[in-house]
Amino acid sequence: MSDAPRAKKSLGQHFLKDARIARRIVDLLIIDPGDRVLEIGPGPGALTAHIMAAAPSRLLLVEKDDYWAAYHADARLTGAADCAGRPEVRTGDALDFPWESLSGPWKIISNLPYNVGSPLVWDIVSRVPELTRAVFMVQKEVAERLCASPGGREYGALSVWVQSHARVEWGFEVGPGAFAPPPKVDSAVVALTPLPSAARPEDPEALAGLLRRCFQHRRKQLQSLLRKTGTRDATAALDALGISPEARPETLSPELFQKLALALRRLC
Repeated sequence: MSDAPRAKKSLGQHFLKDARIARRIVDLLIIDPGDRVLEIGPGPGALTAHIMAAAPSRLLLVEKDDYWAAYHADARLTGAADCAGRPEVRTGDALDFPWESLSGPWKIISNLPYNVGSPLVWDIVSRVPELTRAVFMVQKEVAERLCASPGGREYGALSVWVQSHARVEWGFEVGPGAFAPPPKVDSAVVALTPLPSAARPEDPEALAGLLRRCFQHRRKQLQSLLRKTGTRDATAALDALGISPEARPETLSPELFQKLALALRRLC
């Protein structure tokens, strides 16, 4: 691929060049025969080659860069013969992908661009109908937020939202030297396993709205934040759930946030 273009800063591209790390990332996805796998932003194919070697029944690549989309459509990847059929390639921005259109169980993997990592993880855990597992390499700071527990400075809206939909496991850290060009920050790999339907938000829209409001001013007390929602007797909702009106958003667990969102919705 000597004629391949350089990584594009506008697309947040940092291509993984360490084959050992690529293999570790794909191994975390636990690909079994018959699995459907979707990879976001395959680029030169560092992860893709290992995915194909695992022989999933279907491989869908979503690539925004026209050059790499065409490259994969030509099926010139090493290991292509090991995959059950040629990969399907869709050219486009993963932020615009219709996640609800994925029918049947899917596993999703990506070395996510830093500039879109958080919104993509937010969408995928909540919008893919039958997600069975996902593995993402993201900026280390984002990984810490995904795994954060209540009370820490990393804990925020992304933590609550993702943990309300999936169990998050820390994988491992990856230094800048594993990429070309090397980023200025460290990366980390996380694995997500969806929670049972009964444990997920009953009203996702209400939860999302509450998280936006609370974590815009995370140092304010809940009684102050909820007073501006237009909700009648928000203090009573807090009391009913055993939440102190003086508590701050980062102290509430994902489960409490879900219950509070429902309680406030019923009061409207």
